[in-house]
Amino acid sequence: MRISRILHAGYVFECEGTRIAFDTIFENPFSRNCHAFPDVRFDAAAIRRERFAAVFISHFHDDHCSLESLDLLDRDTPIYLYCRFDELFAMIRQLGFTRVHPLELNAPVLVGPFEVIPREAMDADVDSMFQVKAGGMNVLNVVDSWIDEGTLAELVRQAPWDMVLWPFQTMREIEVLAPSRALAAPPNLPEHWIDQLRALDPRYVVPSSCQFQQEPWSWYNRAFFPISYAQFTREVRAALPRARVVRLDPSVSVLLGSEGLENAPPLAWVHPVGPQDVDYVYEGNAAPPSTASIARHFAPLTAEQDARVRRYCSVELPAKYGDVEAGSAYFDVPRIWQLTLYDHDGVATCWRYRLDGEAARLAGAEEGPLGWTTEIPAAKLYAALELGESLTSMYMRINDAVFDDDHEAAIAEADVVDDPLIRCLFSDTFGAYQAAQLRRLRCPKTVAPAQAGA
Repeated sequence: MRISRILHAGYVFECEGTRIAFDTIFENPFSRNCHAFPDVRFDAAAIRRERFAAVFISHFHDDHCSLESLDLLDRDTPIYLYCRFDELFAMIRQLGFTRVHPLELNAPVLVGPFEVIPREAMDADVDSMFQVKAGGMNVLNVVDSWIDEGTLAELVRQAPWDMVLWPFQTMREIEVLAPSRALAAPPNLPEHWIDQLRALDPRYVVPSSCQFQQEPWSWYNRAFFPISYAQFTREVRAALPRARVVRLDPSVSVLLGSEGLENAPPLAWVHPVGPQDVDYVYEGNAAPPSTASIARHFAPLTAEQDARVRRYCSVELPAKYGDVEAGSAYFDVPRIWQLTLYDHDGVATCWRYRLDGEAARLAGAEEGPLGWTTEIPAAKLYAALELGESLTSMYMRINDAVFDDDHEAAIAEADVVDDPLIRCLFSDTFGAYQAAQLRRLRCPKTVAPAQAGA
């Protein structure tokens, strides 16, 4: 079995002349601000000439299912997707694919010599992982999911494992939203990861599902990724002395057989750029810059785009608030919330709202002490509204303030993702990123471009 890395969770598997692909991302950056790490470029023309016997997509997140990447593939390619939402299947069909199939947990899909079995992840409403069998080899692609004890027991019964593609980063997507209130994470692997890897006992372990950083200027690059390749290798080697840790960078291929692992020719359409032996450096909360300074990295909104954002803040957001439920009790009592937007010059515009149960209305400064704050670059709010921007790339800053004692005590028990803006933007939406991609692909001249970063 030949295994080649595309990027992040993307792989090509080949056996007996049959080639299948997983979580195909052919973009750099992808998900708007995920920059390949190490850096690569893709030969789009060569990818268009590729013919895969099937493509498997583990879940709907935009760093795994991108319509702009799928657009490079032959429309007769069978697409197998694990997703609970019919809308995404419809979008892929609208792109022109004629064979789009839902994946069912534990139901094998046979493609030539391959048997691909979707396995249950901890959040079965979102994720799946893949067991891939061919050529006498047995590989577990965990993608970027978590494994519960029930699934682990089933996977142990599927042993022996020749290779496990293991998601090696403990990314801090939530902590960077409120860095002044988050503790720095230890740069070590969680203990249960080691226990699970010991239980699986593979011959080879690949650190997988994280090969990106944010924009070069981003403070997230020092605060988002606690685990280095070196640390992962040290800990896994110590825990599994019989296993070999194998780093597969984009384009790199190996031939997995019963006698061992050999290097194989790289993917011809993935081109490494610059140094490839790079690693993550974690600096705790990394002294985050102000939201005003972050906003200066983004291009100015047009007058029409600015009007869209202002209309949302003044009219649509208060109307939307009552339609989405809070996840914690913090907002069960009236609160004064301040939303601050920063333009490309770092100039702030503030909206205050009185949140009272299911109602929200604009409020004045005299209506009481602040009970919650949210900051965001105006360009990023526009991108969330119109371009499908996801939370992890919006540089939102929550409760970066000191409140009175009563509010501080209550906020300590609140969930940061209970933020009113997060709830109004994301609580009842699905596939916004892919829907925006589809609009661009079908009508490229009529859809506003993404806001550029400086």
